[in-house]
Amino acid sequence: MPQTRWRRSSRSQNGANCVEVSPGAIRDSKNPGPTLTADIPALIAAVKRFQP
Repeated sequence: MPQTRWRRSSRSQNGANCVEVSPGAIRDSKNPGPTLTADIPALIAAVKRFQP
């Protein structure tokens, strides 16, 4: 089984509040066990459209 390659957010600050992504999944770098499976391009588009 190939190992998943995770990429940390460029907005990460010294390891705090980090999000890591891989093809089709997202996880919290401080708690790397559970992952959220998602369509990453669709998720990014939705986040960019979000306006509080």
